[in-house]
Amino acid sequence: MIHFQLNIDNISDYQHGVLPPNAVRLDTPPTKDIIKKSAPIMAILCFLLQIPVFLRIFLCTEFAVSIRSLAGIAVGFAAGYALQLVHELLHAAVYPKEAAVTVGKLRHKLFFIALASHPLSRPRFFLMCLLPFVLGIVPLVLFLTGAPEHDFLNWFFFGMAAIGTVSPAPDVYNVLTVRRQTRPTDRIQFYDDDIYRIPKE
Repeated sequence: MIHFQLNIDNISDYQHGVLPPNAVRLDTPPTKDIIKKSAPIMAILCFLLQIPVFLRIFLCTEFAVSIRSLAGIAVGFAAGYALQLVHELLHAAVYPKEAAVTVGKLRHKLFFIALASHPLSRPRFFLMCLLPFVLGIVPLVLFLTGAPEHDFLNWFFFGMAAIGTVSPAPDVYNVLTVRRQTRPTDRIQFYDDDIYRIPKE
């Protein structure tokens, strides 16, 4: 079940589920440091975003960058940021109904977060982490397929795609960390400000 919390002070308060005695803590940084740790992933995602721009500008002679394009990108950035709550709801949607998931805004911060402490299979954990990429993929497809004369709209979708593609970088970091430190049969669970693997008995 998803609960909403207007302001979240302490992440750990919302991640105290039932942790099995055989759970093993993974070597992961605290949440506040993950954005810094995921900076190389953000850089790679930003680089990959240049590929669709190249395809549109250099392979479509009628496609160009103008003042309207820049305005579209700016508005798209704002729209992408506004979809942060949807990003977190996509995380929450992957958890089973019996899981308690809290979605809210961190106090004194400008972003939302989804918090839960419930074991997931490794594939389901990966899905939970990566599902918000749809907020980048869908507008990117619209950017690539839009008619050239729809200048503002095309670049609006690109701005949305940029935020939707780069914002899951910390989630990608978690996926890579879990993949390195767990077995395919392990279950994965957040607890306190850490990630645990639960070996199959």
